[in-house]
Amino acid sequence: MRYLKLGNTGLDVSPIALGCMTYGAPDRGHPAWSLDEENSRPLIKQAVEAGINFFDTANMYSQGSSEEITGRALKDFADRDDIVIATKLRHAMRPGPNGSGLSRKAIFTEIDHSLRRLGTDYVDLYQIHRMDTVTPIEETLEALHDIVKAGKVRYLGASSMHAWEFSKALHLQRQHGWARFVSMQDHYNLLAREEEREMLPLCADEGVGTIPWSPLARGRLAREPEAPTNRAGNDPFADLLYPQETSDRAIIEAVASIAKARGVSRAQVALAWLRHNPVVVAPLVGASKPSHLDDAVASLDLDLTDDEVAALETPYTPRHDLQGVSDSAEMARLSARLNIEPPTS
Repeated sequence: MRYLKLGNTGLDVSPIALGCMTYGAPDRGHPAWSLDEENSRPLIKQAVEAGINFFDTANMYSQGSSEEITGRALKDFADRDDIVIATKLRHAMRPGPNGSGLSRKAIFTEIDHSLRRLGTDYVDLYQIHRMDTVTPIEETLEALHDIVKAGKVRYLGASSMHAWEFSKALHLQRQHGWARFVSMQDHYNLLAREEEREMLPLCADEGVGTIPWSPLARGRLAREPEAPTNRAGNDPFADLLYPQETSDRAIIEAVASIAKARGVSRAQVALAWLRHNPVVVAPLVGASKPSHLDDAVASLDLDLTDDEVAALETPYTPRHDLQGVSDSAEMARLSARLNIEPPTS
């Protein structure tokens, strides 16, 4: 495994990150397509044995049980000093006041809950899952700085938002001498390239590494459009993200054609395309089968030609609807609508 620096830091991460949203306990309201602990652990072990050292979860995934499952598995299968654990906060974890958001109270509360669930005394990368439009951004940024200085967090990251919002946050962090965001977890794949307009150039200029979520477009880039999967029939958020644009099929067909010509899987082609952009450090790959991890690791040895890249990119058309879904307020509304019953804790 060849490790990369995460943005403008000295932190070494594998060029594939395991997205742990796939893992969640059945009694915690997990999505119908996720795996229980017994079926999750072999996949996390496989990732560690393959050299993957970057694991991403969130407090809201299966209402905390994803952190629990991930933490227990990594304690058993990996050396804590070698791995990079990333988690996130923003969405509702409890009903009532102060159960969500990015207030100082919420940040200090949720980092402690995440540390307890993960079974560790620090998180390598702590990310804001979305913006909190009702909390002053200065309050959020200073509180994040304080938990870094308290030793609970090593680095800070952000996730989907407008580029102007991220630019403002980076400016305030620099102005006040606060710990800065070193990563951006954004929505980026062959079917969703709107981040190329502003966010990715901003990240390149600021030395921020990107760790794209949904790199295979919820599996759409890895299979025939009509092929049934467990997740395909149980993921309403995916239907909002990918509303069957006409050009999608042409892009999917281009992926299939290159995969066939190269004798590799479609997933390998789609993941190799992401590496074509130097600001991409590590796509977040969700693995529910051993073959998913095999494909992710194999994609690191696949270098696409300029002609192949052009064939993949040419059919793309702008996705104004996807840009709207990436808006932080809209994402919050959608997440709330699709959210599950919060836990008692």
